[in-house]
Amino acid sequence: MVNFVLVAGARLGAWAWDEVVPYLRAAGHGVHPLTLSGLADKWGVPAGQQTHVQDIVDEVERQDLRGVVLVGHSYSGIPVGQAAGRIGGRLARVLFVDSSVPVDGRSFVAAWPDGGAEVKASIVENGGFWPLVPEVHYGGQGLTDEQIARIVCGSTPHPGATLTEPAVLARPLGELPATYIKCLLAGAKPSDDVAKLLTSDHWQLVEMDTGHWPMFSQPHELARIFLGAAKE
Repeated sequence: MVNFVLVAGARLGAWAWDEVVPYLRAAGHGVHPLTLSGLADKWGVPAGQQTHVQDIVDEVERQDLRGVVLVGHSYSGIPVGQAAGRIGGRLARVLFVDSSVPVDGRSFVAAWPDGGAEVKASIVENGGFWPLVPEVHYGGQGLTDEQIARIVCGSTPHPGATLTEPAVLARPLGELPATYIKCLLAGAKPSDDVAKLLTSDHWQLVEMDTGHWPMFSQPHELARIFLGAAKE
């Protein structure tokens, strides 16, 4: 048995994994969907980048989890990648779901083409939060209208400091056992940062023929990939 700790991307909470969780539990594993500070049911809790890293570490240590498979989707690959290096022998594997990956000393927005200027301006204009996006943002990603509506209705503005504060790696990411899940409707190739990490003997690539939110568009297939990766 392993323990999956599931962390969804920007604006989302633990609820985003609702359709994936039953498949993992049916296979006999522990499953711990986690809401990061300042989001969903933790709305209003002050949060920076290291707050989110500590959220994940605290969840693992508070429940004394072993054989941990940390799962980070989209933005949350940044704190998950950092937390993975801090939980020591508790870690079994890291799964990055079409996510960003942390680079020591660099923030989430620093990897954007404009250095994150547009995102930073949006955060300032919205009282320190990255605002919600309209339904059109989710088009072309293999989602039904109902699934898009669910994402939009469940989302909360994202704490801006978590996007602009730098990552701090306790251990080189390429040394960690990891699987990167690339969702092809969101782009055919991984980013340069991910491509470099995939040259490591410890990293594997899995592709999904769906969009950036596979926990909604293909939850059963995503769970199957998780279970297969956990056996590595």
